[in-house]
Amino acid sequence: MTRRTPPLPRTERGEQTRRRLLQAAEDVFARRGYHDASIVKITEAAGVAQGTFYQYFSSKQQIFDELVDDLNGRVRQTMTDAAHDAPNRIEAERRGLLAFLAFTAAHPALYRIIRQAEIASPKALHRHYTNIARGYTKGLSEAMAGGEIADGDPEVFAWILMAIGEMVGMRWILWRRAKQIPPEVFEQTMAFIARGLGRAG
Repeated sequence: MTRRTPPLPRTERGEQTRRRLLQAAEDVFARRGYHDASIVKITEAAGVAQGTFYQYFSSKQQIFDELVDDLNGRVRQTMTDAAHDAPNRIEAERRGLLAFLAFTAAHPALYRIIRQAEIASPKALHRHYTNIARGYTKGLSEAMAGGEIADGDPEVFAWILMAIGEMVGMRWILWRRAKQIPPEVFEQTMAFIARGLGRAG
């Protein structure tokens, strides 16, 4: 029998419980992986009864999918907030990349969970990357129209920039278990990005 998806909580207390379950799921999926994780382990980590889980999520699959979406929303908001008042596109890239790397340092589970999604939830994986690319593409299109960067296909540029950020974060944040990227690595990365985006004409 398939469980129906529970409605979103209507009270602040309910939202806090739901958030606690998502935070616990982030930790459990990151440490144990999707297949070894269980609802019991998630509820134990969250400090709630197992029956409480089903008031907010219908299954392990659902909470995993929502966790991917939650991480996606948080990292996109972090980057947007950091770059919103930048005077030009290159500075927006600088601020956005720094914010992404800081988020990676604070939430190393981001990488582990997104990689698990390739097997556990391909649709969530696709949604994660396309949502990031959509915002990137819009910003790059506007910068091209304003003459701030070279003309090109903004979607191609977006995916290239995403790849740079992800690989640099993996090498110099995740693998080193570092709190921040070495300044010289960041400056070389930004110099490469600035050359790649170029100038109109």
